[in-house]
Amino acid sequence: MIIDTHAHIIVPDITRQTAPAETWRPHVAWENGTQVVEYGGKRMTSAVREFVHVESILEAQSTAGVDRVLLCPWVSLLRYESEPDEGLRVSRIQNEALAKLAQAHPDRVSALGTVPLQDPELAARELQDLMKMPGLHGVEVAASVRGAYLGDDRFRSFWAAAEATGAFVFIHPTTRGFDAPVFNDYYLWNSVGNPLETTVTAAHLIMAGVMEAHPGLKVLLAHGGGAILSLRGRLRHSHTFQPQAKSRLRESPERSLKRFYFDTVTHDVDLLRALVDYAGPDRVLLGSDYPFDMGVERPADIVRDLKLSAADEAQVLGGNAAHLLNLEV
Repeated sequence: MIIDTHAHIIVPDITRQTAPAETWRPHVAWENGTQVVEYGGKRMTSAVREFVHVESILEAQSTAGVDRVLLCPWVSLLRYESEPDEGLRVSRIQNEALAKLAQAHPDRVSALGTVPLQDPELAARELQDLMKMPGLHGVEVAASVRGAYLGDDRFRSFWAAAEATGAFVFIHPTTRGFDAPVFNDYYLWNSVGNPLETTVTAAHLIMAGVMEAHPGLKVLLAHGGGAILSLRGRLRHSHTFQPQAKSRLRESPERSLKRFYFDTVTHDVDLLRALVDYAGPDRVLLGSDYPFDMGVERPADIVRDLKLSAADEAQVLGGNAAHLLNLEV
């Protein structure tokens, strides 16, 4: 079974069409063959495939050779900027809708919900409730929350709950996570900025000792983990002598690094091969970043180009995801 673990949806229940008076909600429409998402006072056209209606999403996934999709919200709709009570309300709208989609398509759809991580204690409690909802297997979280990265002590209660519940946690960049003007040039906010934000939060989780303290966590990093693998030597070296770098982490940074899972969205077969060689075929999961222009339209093809053994290929294409999501295949 081929499972896409990195795919986004704007559930109809959260759109402005459903509640026109709530003007913060996204408005999604097709205009002359282009999908336009109006949100936060901006018009976005980078979602080049169907973003809202699950039947069309599943048709596109079938065309791409994908048997099952793990749907999660568009990261902009995690709404960390809102007050916690409002964040909880928005989370529940999406969680309930995603659970219903998964239940309506039990052979095709699994889902990750969202929690109001701007209040980590509230998020931990909501995660415990979310994990009781059929069809939901965990949560998508952004790489930073109001400027705080995920190794911060304020999030320890959330990580403890994620480990205790067995939740699958997908870390995705916030988009536009850095304010430096250079990211406004040449689409660098996406091609460089997004994976860089994942890199920073992964390193933060490692050096803060979160992955060491919670070895049972199931954490997937978007976009092949960004640049975290290329920095492993620097993290390892700093940990040998620098007091701040070794203040929280007892084990080698590389041991914590190898506790993560990584998706295949690298856009480069040699880079993906290096990722599989380093992390192991049991730690890499197929992803497409559907429906965005920086996604991969046929994600299984690059995995097949690796010429892995049949067993290793099957793990990456879907076996690892099925195991982590406790799916019967």
